[in-house]
Amino acid sequence: MRVGRFLKIFLFAAVTAILLKSFFIEAYRIPTGSMENTLMAGDFLLVNKFVFGPATPRTIPFTEIQIPYYRLPSVSSPKLNDVVVFEYPGNRDDILPGERLNYIKRCIGLPGDTIMIKDKIVNVNGKPIELPKSGKIDASSLIRSGYANPLIFPKGSKWNKDNYGPVIVPQKGDVIKLNLSNIETWRIFIDRELNKSAVKIIGSKIEIDGKVTDNYTVQNDYYFMLGDNRDDSADSRFWGFVPESNIIGRAMMVYWSLDTLTENPGFFSFISSIRWNRIGKLIN
Repeated sequence: MRVGRFLKIFLFAAVTAILLKSFFIEAYRIPTGSMENTLMAGDFLLVNKFVFGPATPRTIPFTEIQIPYYRLPSVSSPKLNDVVVFEYPGNRDDILPGERLNYIKRCIGLPGDTIMIKDKIVNVNGKPIELPKSGKIDASSLIRSGYANPLIFPKGSKWNKDNYGPVIVPQKGDVIKLNLSNIETWRIFIDRELNKSAVKIIGSKIEIDGKVTDNYTVQNDYYFMLGDNRDDSADSRFWGFVPESNIIGRAMMVYWSLDTLTENPGFFSFISSIRWNRIGKLIN
C-alpha cells in the first residue's frame, strides 16, 4: 500500500512538473556573456511561457528526441525591448539547426520594422533606440561603414555588426520580389520556411518547390534579436530572423546566480561564488 501510494504521489508530481514546464514557467541558465550586464553567465532565470502561447512538449521529456507539438493561442506577442527565450533557428547558411538550442536575446525588431545600425546606434523605423542601462558597448572600437564582414546576415551583404542594414523584418503576407540578383539573399530564408531545399536556379529561371516564379509570399511573422553586449553577441546580425513559431517565452526574473569564473569548487568557494545581489532581480 505504501509503495502504491508513493508511486501515485511521484506520478502526480512528475505530471504536474511536466505541465508547468510545458505550458507556464521554465527555468533557464545563462551560458554566455552575450546579454551582459542585463544577464550574466551563471544566472538562472524563470521564463514565462504562457504569455506567448503555451505549447505541448517539443521533445520527449528528459530526452532530446523531437516530437510533433501543438501551440495554443498566445496571450500577446513579443514587444520591442522584451528579453525573449527562443529556439535557435540555425547558422546563417543552414536550413535546419545542427542541434536544438535555446537562445536568449533582446527583441529590437517586430514584423514589418526596418532595422538599421549606424556606428553601433540601433535605429528602428528611423528612430534611435537607446542601449539598455545595463547593456555594454565599446565606443572606442568601431568597424566603419563599407567594411563587409563575410559572416554577416544575409549572405552577400556589405555590412558589419557596427554598421548594418537597413533590413526589413519579414511579416506574414509580405510578397518578396525575386530575381537573379537577390535570390541568394533569400534562398535560405525560403528554404527554412518550407523546411527543405526548395529554391533552385534553372538557367535564368527561379524555381520554388518545382514551380517557376518571380515572387514569394512570407508565411510567418519574424523578429530581430540583439544581445545587450553589442560587441560580443552572436545574434540576428549573424544568423537572421527568428520566426514566431520559435519563440518560447519572456524572461521574468533571476532566481539564482553563480559566478562561473570561480575556481576550486569547494564549499566555501561555492558560497563565495553566489551573487546574492542578483537573486530576485526582475528582467527588463
